[in-house]
Formats: sequence, C-alpha cells, structure tokens
Amino acid sequence: MNGIEMNQAIRNTLADLKNYADEFRDLDAALGDGDLGVTISLGADAITSSLASLPENASPVDIAQACATSFADANPSTMAALVAGALLAGSNLWEGKSEITIADTAAFTLAAGESIAKRGRSQVGDKTILDAIVPAANAMAAESDPAVALEAGIAAAEKAVVDTRALQSRRGRASWLQERSVGLQDPGATAFWYLLRSWKAAN
Repeated sequence: MNGIEMNQAIRNTLADLKNYADEFRDLDAALGDGDLGVTISLGADAITSSLASLPENASPVDIAQACATSFADANPSTMAALVAGALLAGSNLWEGKSEITIADTAAFTLAAGESIAKRGRSQVGDKTILDAIVPAANAMAAESDPAVALEAGIAAAEKAVVDTRALQSRRGRASWLQERSVGLQDPGATAFWYLLRSWKAAN
C-alpha cells in the first residue's frame, strides 16, 4: 500500500469507526469517565481533516505522523496522548518506505503497543487496549497475505476483548473499581478491535 492508498483507507476506516462512538462511550462509562466515544470522534475528525490537506506525494511516515499530531491536538485526554505516542513510535519503522507491507503493518502495531506499555506503565493482562493490540499484531505478523493477516488480526483482537471480561482493571480510572471491574469488557481493547473491523468493512 502506497501513501495515496493509505491516506484514503485511513479516512474510510475512521468514517466507519465513528459509527460506534456511542458504544465506546457506554463501555467506557461502565469502567471510566465515559469520554472514549468523544475522544475517538474528535480524533477521527481531526485526522480526516489533516489527511485531506496533505500533498498527494505524502509518504506513509508523513501520514502516520500527521495522524499522531492531529489526534493529540484534538483531545486533552490520556488516551489521546498514548495513541499519539504509539503512532509516532510505529512511524519510526517506516522511514524511507514508499510502500507498506503487512509485515510493516504488524511491526508498526507491535511498536505502537510497546510505546503504550512503556508510557502507560502497563502490560498485557492489565485490562487495557494492549490486550487487543499485542495478540492482533502477532497474528498479523504470522501471515504473508494481507487479507488473511487482517482476518487473523480481527479474530485475535475479538478473542482478546472477550477475555478482558474476566480480568480486573489495573490501570487508569478503571482500576479504582477493583473487583467490580471483573465481568466488564475493556473499552480501549474494544476500540482497537473495531478499528480493524472498520478497516476491513470500509476498504
């Protein structure tokens, strides 16, 4: 996928993802402050506007960095800062690349997860977005065909989201609930799963 294709694919994906803003809000309200739907909607709008103004010859790394900057600028939330940092971390692996393969995408996703783990002081099992990112990235990395890799990533993320229901939240506002967080689905992990689903549905 080149820069032109990526630019349009991201915009298509975010337009679809916004349809689930109310669901993200409700999931987040059960575990946190309920602002995830707004965070994603504002971020999606900001990214879409930013990408629409990029030159046609923008590289994949230019696009990823524009996404990071616009998402962070659109929201003052912790989630926005973590996502922006994750996008920048992933973009470092794309320097000099004009075409992005599924291997590049998986590596980007793993680097993004590592950034979130470091900055958020979290790990897989803490009931966060990481619980979906890491298995999805690993599943995609194991496949060479882009369509097969995407399906594998979606399936891995879906399983991870279901598995978060049995976990106790250990980071962020959700950790205040302690044992009461068990049985609830993590909203961040759900948003990442839906992001992959939207990519498939919209492109």
